[in-house]
Amino acid sequence: MYKARLRYSELQGGRSQFLDVARECSRLTLPYLIKDDDSGETHKNLPTPWQSVGAKSVVNLTSKLMLALLPPQTTFFKLQVRDDKIGTEIDVKMKSEMERSFSKMERMVMDSINSSNDRVVVHQAIKHLIVGGNSLIFMGKDGLKNYPLNRYVVDRDGNGNVIEIVTKELISRRVLGLPPAEDKKPNEVSAGGGLNGRTGKNTFDDDVEVYTHVKLDKKGGRWTWYQEAEDKRLSDSQSTAPKNASPWLVLRFNTFDGEAYGRGRVEEFLGDLKSLEALSQALIEGSAAAAKVVFLVSPSSTTKPQTLAQAGNGAIIQGRPDDVQVVQVGKTADFKTAYEMANVLGQRISDAFMVLNIRQSERTTAEEVRLTQLELEQQLGGMFSLLTDEFLKPYLDRTLMVLQRSGQLPKLPKGIVRPQIVAGVNALGRGQDRESLISFITTIAQTMGPEALMQFVNTEEYIK
Repeated sequence: MYKARLRYSELQGGRSQFLDVARECSRLTLPYLIKDDDSGETHKNLPTPWQSVGAKSVVNLTSKLMLALLPPQTTFFKLQVRDDKIGTEIDVKMKSEMERSFSKMERMVMDSINSSNDRVVVHQAIKHLIVGGNSLIFMGKDGLKNYPLNRYVVDRDGNGNVIEIVTKELISRRVLGLPPAEDKKPNEVSAGGGLNGRTGKNTFDDDVEVYTHVKLDKKGGRWTWYQEAEDKRLSDSQSTAPKNASPWLVLRFNTFDGEAYGRGRVEEFLGDLKSLEALSQALIEGSAAAAKVVFLVSPSSTTKPQTLAQAGNGAIIQGRPDDVQVVQVGKTADFKTAYEMANVLGQRISDAFMVLNIRQSERTTAEEVRLTQLELEQQLGGMFSLLTDEFLKPYLDRTLMVLQRSGQLPKLPKGIVRPQIVAGVNALGRGQDRESLISFITTIAQTMGPEALMQFVNTEEYIK
């Protein structure tokens, strides 16, 4: 049997190119997301980007996706009876009564989600998806947990379905209940060749690498996983879950055939971000140099530098104007070119990440703002599709199963009731239908009058 640590090392090779790009994207946007150091060092200084356009764009797009996938005021799913079962297995008169009870169950599910930390973890996972293209969420008993790309590896089959996951964590020995590690004796030579001056006492200070090995059992059709520390399986760490209700959600932002990992939104515009970073650094450093004031005094001048330095404002001293000059950079035209190019790059990046830029004018109307927002939301359609399939559906299936097992939710009749996602792409479709309907009714009322509207439009159906 494979040890989890060895399996993690074997799968690392396929992740390396994606992790390198993800670190570069994180460095230009949010450096704390995916760090260069995998040793768990938390006090290491992180690089500071020369521009904030990347960070602002990622935070803005994260908020838009978060509100679209898990809207705070409404449910992101709907429990409905299959149309082919109505009239055959279910009486038509019972449909409205069942829909009322389903609505109550939907609110119970949303109350459970709202009382947990799910939104916080999902928000963090969406950031990782936008920047690094990948994220792993574990739906445990104590809530959700997010794993960044540098803490897990995956393996997929030919169809892109996940068949194996290995995660890596650093956990204290005290938390795991492991015995303390033996420190080396005084003056014992360490692996690095130096002297180790520790006292030889037992210590709990060092963390242990804990590996969690998740695998799909094709014969049994269930997910199984266990944990290892120091190549030994931890007691009571083994668990299983149904294939269609796994607590392990492997998320990708963009998917490509034959690749086990996804690619993020930042990677698609990495060239613009690199160019903007270089121009921003040049402009900031050049501006600092241009702002420095230095006086040059001719060596043959009777005016002494000390006299000039000590002269107060409005003071009168002896000297000729030609003997004293100010150093000037003389790069105004070059700065202007760089500044204009940086503005163009910033605008392109903001457009790509759907930052709302309203036209600054006295005649900017609320309708123009609304249409701009609608256009941005429609651009999100492609991003929603994969997240709806890889996140919302498994997340809902697992949540329903946990609530049903705990008795907080009654079991749904199999084959009759089907949960349907109404957020993401589906919400965009419903929003477009609503806009078309409103536009149609408004046009009829304005061109033909309210009498024609009442004559040709069935108001009861319109309200429904």
